[in-house]
Amino acid sequence: MTPLWVFGYGSLVWNPGFAWSARQIARLDGFHRSFCMRSIHHRGTVEDPGLVLALDAAEGGQCHGVAFEIAPQIAEETLEYLRARELISAAYLETRQTVALADGRQVEAVVYVIDRAHGQYCGGLSLEDQAQIIARAVGGRGPNCEYLHQTAAHLAELGLRDAELDWLSDRVKVLKHA
Repeated sequence: MTPLWVFGYGSLVWNPGFAWSARQIARLDGFHRSFCMRSIHHRGTVEDPGLVLALDAAEGGQCHGVAFEIAPQIAEETLEYLRARELISAAYLETRQTVALADGRQVEAVVYVIDRAHGQYCGGLSLEDQAQIIARAVGGRGPNCEYLHQTAAHLAELGLRDAELDWLSDRVKVLKHA
């Protein structure tokens, strides 16, 4: 039996919500991390959507995140949990992608990517527009800004600083205190 691998690039990095046996820094090619999905459940509402991160396909793109190894015995229950969490509005597509682990291995991992045809897709927003939305939105799992700050901080702790997330985090703090 082979283990299941799951690639996290946003809230899964700091709040996976499932048991894992190992984790490693990993790189996914062909995508970039972006606040390109309107959140109408977890970090916003239908009336006032927030923004959450998604992997958006990009020629030459790369995203560094965390690959979690899941023991085969709990792989199916982990997938059920992830599907309930990530596929709540069908804006993400569950895919299998090759990710490069920090130890040099390549593994196939479950990766949730944005469906550009879905109504919640909003790629191309300026960073300022993103900051304005994130500063005000609140959803079922709390303020949108908390999601941003937690993700930026945890990526930085892992040595995976994301310049856009750092800028957004700083800008949203200014907007929240204005």
